Formats: sequence, C-alpha cells, structure tokens
Amino acid sequence: MGHDFECGTCHKVFEAGWRARENHLRSTGHRAPAFECDGCSRYFRSETARFQHMEALNHFEWECSICDETWPTEDRQIEHEHEDHNYCGECRKTFPNYNNLKMHLNSRAHRGQQIQCPFCKSRHATATGLTHHVETGSCPNAAGLNRDTLYKFVRSKDSRGIITKNLIGWTGSTEYEANDRSYNWVRQGWECYLCHRLFDLLKSLNQHLNSPIPADQESLYHCPNRACKKEFTTLAGIINHLESESCGCTRFENVQRSIQGVVSGNRLITL
Repeated sequence: MGHDFECGTCHKVFEAGWRARENHLRSTGHRAPAFECDGCSRYFRSETARFQHMEALNHFEWECSICDETWPTEDRQIEHEHEDHNYCGECRKTFPNYNNLKMHLNSRAHRGQQIQCPFCKSRHATATGLTHHVETGSCPNAAGLNRDTLYKFVRSKDSRGIITKNLIGWTGSTEYEANDRSYNWVRQGWECYLCHRLFDLLKSLNQHLNSPIPADQESLYHCPNRACKKEFTTLAGIINHLESESCGCTRFENVQRSIQGVVSGNRLITL
C-alpha cells in the first residue's frame, strides 16, 4: 500500500501517510479525493473505475473475519462469512455446517422472543416454540387446545389440504393409561412400553403417554412440497420442518409471520 495520500481540495501530498492527511483535512475543512480506493492511496475519475480497481486488488473496506477477502458492504461480508465459513461474526463462533449456523441465527440468541401467544401473551423465540406451547396444553388460556383439537382447527382452515392430511374415519388420538404394572423394579422407575423411557412418577408417565410424542400416533400433517413426502404427528413437527428450509418449500421468516394467525384461527393456510 502506498503512503502518498493526497488532499482532494488542494492536492497536497502527505508522504507520512493517511493519518497526516486526516489531520490536514480536519484542520482545513478540505476533503479527500472523491473516488479514492478504500484500501490504498489511489483515486480515480469515476466510481466505476474505483470499484473495478478495488475488486481486482481486493481493496474493499469490509474484510472477512476468517480469510483475507474484502467486500464492498458489511452485508456482503456477513453473507460471505455465513455461506463460505459457517461463521457468526456477532458471536465469533464457527459451526460445523451451514444448517447448524442457520439454526443458531434463528435461535433465541439472535431473535429474542418475538413470537407472542395469541391467548396468554407469553413470548417465544420461534413459531415452533409457540406451536408446542399450545399443542401440548401448556397455555393457561387455551386449555381446550391439544394435538387433536388443534388438528381439527387447522384442518378447518386448510380446505385444500396444503399441510393437513384428510383422515377419513379418524376419531382422535389413542389414549393410554398406565397402572402399577408399569413400574420396572429392575430399572427403578415407571417405564413407557412404547419408547422404554423411565419416569419418576406414574403421573409423569401418563402425561408422556398422552402427549404427541409416542411413535404409534397417526401422522396428521404432511410437507406441502410433493417431492419431500415427509409426514408429521404434530403441528409443531411440521412447523419445525418448514422453519429449517430443508426442502425449500418456504422461508423461515414466512413461517414466523403467519403462525399467530394460524394458531388462533384467524387466517387460512397459505404458503
């Protein structure tokens, strides 16, 4: 890099470098050359010529935190760090792959809790969090909503079957109730015979058995991307799938914008 920086007003040359030129500009009110390179002392007659020079010599202002590539804007620098290095500059953290980075960027650490429950006004980081809150009966102001009632609710707003399956003859989820025979004396706990998970209390085991988690529950939803063909037992499951952008069906931001209306029943299902 050259050191002969020039004043754009009086054309005085400062061999001592850019700091000497900056002191001169501040004291005189003069300006630097209009089309000066961000990385060296050269300047040009047009913005096009300046840009071509900086692109050819990698002289842009915004430098990658990982490699020596430079970029004309901060947004381009951040995009490069995300896509080429799986790097979050704000947290100074590198991830093993781009999907893990996206999950991090869409987490509470970066988004806070922007999604509000339409019933109890509690706040959640993502649409999946809100849906799980309602679907599992955790919302104190929506006690009547659970996996089954929410499916019927969403199905009534999804006449074209974009995400809901048309289950002819479906009467609801299977209900289970464990008793004293479910206690495993060898493992010292109440055991789920479906997944073999242990619980400290019989009540906890029964809550688990009647949650949307057990694998034998029927799939109620499907990915709207016909090439994907994935099915899901819960609304939270398909919302999480859509948020991941793994099949390219929609964008994370679109899911966040529409979820409150879907859960409260104020809008039809669209993508």
